[in-house]
Amino acid sequence: MGRLFGTDGVRGVANSELTPELAFNLGKAGAYVLSDEGSRPTIIIGKDTRISGDMLENALAAGILAVGGNVIKVGVIPTPAVAYLVKYYDAQAGIVISASHNPYEYNGIKFFNGKGFKLADSIEEKIEDIILRGIDVNAHLGGDEIGTCMEGEDNAMELYCRYLLSTIDIRLDGMTIVMDCANGASFQTSPRVYRELGANVITMGCNPNGTNINDGVGSTHPEGLQKRVIAEGADIGLAYDGDADRLIVVDEEGQVIDGDKTICICAKMLKDEGRLAHDTVTATVMSNLGFHKYLEGIGAKVDVTSVGDRYVLESMLKTGCVIGGEQSGHIIFLDYSTTGDGAVSSLQFMKAVKKSGKKPSELSAEVTLYPQVLVNARVTNEGKKAYKDDTEICEAIKDLEDKMAGDGRVLIRPSGTEPLVRVMIEGKDEEAIGQMANELAQLISSKFS
Repeated sequence: MGRLFGTDGVRGVANSELTPELAFNLGKAGAYVLSDEGSRPTIIIGKDTRISGDMLENALAAGILAVGGNVIKVGVIPTPAVAYLVKYYDAQAGIVISASHNPYEYNGIKFFNGKGFKLADSIEEKIEDIILRGIDVNAHLGGDEIGTCMEGEDNAMELYCRYLLSTIDIRLDGMTIVMDCANGASFQTSPRVYRELGANVITMGCNPNGTNINDGVGSTHPEGLQKRVIAEGADIGLAYDGDADRLIVVDEEGQVIDGDKTICICAKMLKDEGRLAHDTVTATVMSNLGFHKYLEGIGAKVDVTSVGDRYVLESMLKTGCVIGGEQSGHIIFLDYSTTGDGAVSSLQFMKAVKKSGKKPSELSAEVTLYPQVLVNARVTNEGKKAYKDDTEICEAIKDLEDKMAGDGRVLIRPSGTEPLVRVMIEGKDEEAIGQMANELAQLISSKFS
């Protein structure tokens, strides 16, 4: 990744690191790079509920207009809605202003291309190069060459809700669902869709005030949802993150069903329907060993990628796989969406529940996940790479894997931002793997700190 763009756009503390000046320059450079052979580009801008969203939206729009691009502002709306609307409006690009599951003081800017996919690294590098080198792409246009803010032909929220309803062919009459929208971008859309499907929806995290997004609510804080599901005697709980591209499920007993289990349950439904392309599921190296064993048991294989939804999607596009994702609940159903969509994921999960005739807890119990222990080993920046070639460390890892004999694994990953090596060990005995992880982390630190 470059100096501005990370794995999911440009992020930082709003008005400090992610300033209006930077947003203006991203708008200018982005519109310039994404314009099609000199034509006037149309770019959609959506945002979550953060207080800084208005500031960044207007700065971005000004940058786009300055180079002759047109802007359609679609307001507060989930990230995947922008990916959908780019195609609907036949726009050249979409921009989402959101820092996803992070606290409100952070914000981010991420781009989608005209087909609804996140930008390729090479395109991001062109945008970044223009900004970092201070290249003026404005050309100081005048008269009717300056862009305008346009109105979409239909209400964006209405369009997205209609699209979500088109992805599902079941009714949810009689079901009670507790829904936690993280005081974020889905606070209007998801409850509406589920009510139209006949469900009794009890909402949490649906009162955004600009500063309470992800604050003790949403997919990264499911504790309140777990309690509420039990208190209400609900059939299920659904939690999204701030920009609604992730889903975490809570079963009727108040237990969390993470992304790994959700993918397994939906993959089985797809396989039973004959729709699991190539009998393959895409997942990252962090997916649980139990995830692999379950899918193997139903006759499916796993295509493993690096951590990050962009790598999951990259692989899916190459292999033709139709479902992939991460433990965090970022799941891509490629038949329906070009990016992770918490609402689409939840609707597919509800379909799996209805078709199985089982309770969510029963489906969850079919997937046995192994305990995972993660320990950070502090090292020098040089040590983040050097450990891989150390004979003693390589032998220690092999010894641990031999000891677990197929019922566990060792995963070592250098941190992308800190002088740390992350040691993750997975196995049946949590106490034993905890001791293994600590000992291996100490060995790595002792040699490379």
